[in-house]
Amino acid sequence: MTAAPRDLGRRHRLVALGGMTVALDPSGALYWPEADTLVISDLHLEKGSSYARRGTFLPPYDSAITLAQLARVMARFAPGRVIALGDSFHDPMAAERLGAEERAALAGLIAGRDWIWVTGNHDPAPPTDWGGRVTESLEIAGVTFRHEPSEGGHAPEVAGHLHPVARVAGRGRALRCRCFVGCETRAVLPAFGAFTGGLDIRDPAFARLWPSPSRVRTYALGRNQVYAIGSGSRGMSFDAAHSRESGNP
Repeated sequence: MTAAPRDLGRRHRLVALGGMTVALDPSGALYWPEADTLVISDLHLEKGSSYARRGTFLPPYDSAITLAQLARVMARFAPGRVIALGDSFHDPMAAERLGAEERAALAGLIAGRDWIWVTGNHDPAPPTDWGGRVTESLEIAGVTFRHEPSEGGHAPEVAGHLHPVARVAGRGRALRCRCFVGCETRAVLPAFGAFTGGLDIRDPAFARLWPSPSRVRTYALGRNQVYAIGSGSRGMSFDAAHSRESGNP
């Protein structure tokens, strides 16, 4: 068993999620100490340039910002394995539009690690120019990693795709936060990319994943730590004030 990194403390909430005991990072990454594995989802690299090609101009810095954030996360955990849960690239030609600096940054992150590209609906054939291997899904110690969460009895499972966000109310105001959502046997990760939107966890797409919403927990991303917020005891509504243990994002 791999020892957990030294900085797993207040910043990194350790929880039972998706069949694992994991550390939840404020960036939206998940670290599984027992398997020395970092899991990220929905980088959507080159989303900005994809929109620009269609006449909608966004600042062309999303890939650089996303990769810089990923570099900081990997420096904290130094994982031996990284699983990218699909939609790492925003479209099939996105990798060709990466700038030289971003290409070098990505190559540096992958070098010397077991890097797995899980296919997504935006990138059904992720490039391996910088290393890594491609798969539709992956199982480690009984836990399945895939892009789109499955419906039915396929847990334990970790997925992305849905870009979960939660509305958190407290102290007279409401915030819309990216979040992890799941239970002991299933987890859906937030989108990691800088330009990614989100789907409210009250959407039926989430409700279909959990026959018993009361088991579901939500962990909202704050600036410097992750916060536990209300459970799904009222259907899939998480408009609850922070729990006593969580504080304020």
